[in-house]
Amino acid sequence: MLLERVLEIGLLTAGMSFAFNAAIVGSQRWHGKLTHDHDLDGVQKVHATAVPRIGGIGVMVGLLGGLGAMMYGVPGLVEAAHLDLIMLLLCASMPAFVAGVVEDFTKKVSVRMRLAATVASSLLASYLLDATLGDLDIWGVDRLLVYAPIAIAITAVIVAGAANAVNIIDGFNGLSSSTIILMSAGLGFIAWQHGDTFVVTLAALSAGAAFGFLLLNYPAGKLFLGDGGAYFLGFWVAEIAVLLLTRHAEINAWQVLGVCAYPIIEVLFSIYRRRFIQNVSPGAPDALHLHTLVFRRVVFKHVRCDPARSWKRNAGVVWFISPVVALCIAGSVFLGNSVSSAIVLVAIQVALYVAAYGRVVRGRWSIRASRPALPVIDEVNDASAVS
Repeated sequence: MLLERVLEIGLLTAGMSFAFNAAIVGSQRWHGKLTHDHDLDGVQKVHATAVPRIGGIGVMVGLLGGLGAMMYGVPGLVEAAHLDLIMLLLCASMPAFVAGVVEDFTKKVSVRMRLAATVASSLLASYLLDATLGDLDIWGVDRLLVYAPIAIAITAVIVAGAANAVNIIDGFNGLSSSTIILMSAGLGFIAWQHGDTFVVTLAALSAGAAFGFLLLNYPAGKLFLGDGGAYFLGFWVAEIAVLLLTRHAEINAWQVLGVCAYPIIEVLFSIYRRRFIQNVSPGAPDALHLHTLVFRRVVFKHVRCDPARSWKRNAGVVWFISPVVALCIAGSVFLGNSVSSAIVLVAIQVALYVAAYGRVVRGRWSIRASRPALPVIDEVNDASAVS
């Protein structure tokens, strides 16, 4: 019965998200001057055609539309008490979402301002939903979490970091949205195991909203998620993780971290690489993320150039990354019930990431994390390399 309800919630939300995002794509000739991603020469850009980057608006409106359809079209599908909590979480998400959308339109919101906005969203969630971590299964840290100001601050840093991590991996068609779907499914399954229908509903909403967007973003990249969508969905999934831990003391934090590990490892490794290897600001953009290197060093080698489908190589990045992410999430869900096993699984994911990074950089497998050599990114002149 619960599975049927979850599927119905997810499908309704996906349908509404797809409809609103399709409307954005269909009307772009009227708003394209404001909404298109015209910066095709940025260091992290790999697309050649300007398309709307406001998919986050479609995702947000689609999620709201899905809730409306459930309230008035399928009464009782979501419990009234849960609807109230969902609306509070939506209110809490507004600072992060608005900051991202303003950046999508203006390109003038600094990284610090967007980080501050995601922190504000976390603080609102702590206040409105009591979503504050009290146990991280880390010796010494848990003693500090008994003090509310420290617990709220640590929760805000974790949630803001997770939201920004999703924005970091939003570089290729389908990568961030498929990761959101996989993480939502993993967290939702853990919630289902513990009989938490509220958190299961939250997971179904984020997975459905992301899937509706994915249908237009993948494979051809007709629409981009943008900062608004990345921050909103990243914040939503981070809050699902926090609520799981605050509502169920028996769930260990390392298992939840294992489900959400990929984008978090990516952002932490990027900070390490920029600060200690390149000696630049951790917030400086570059083209040295794992997904970018996979695109240039692996996809180019294994995916045939197809002038008729210039987006094919861009879409190929997901083929190499998402299956591994799905496998790691499944491992954490089914094998990470104890703290010790969950820590081992997280350590395996870190080692796998570092080894994969070393493989694409050096041409050999290595799990050494000490000062990896950085590749020189060759100029790509082949028009089929971008989408």
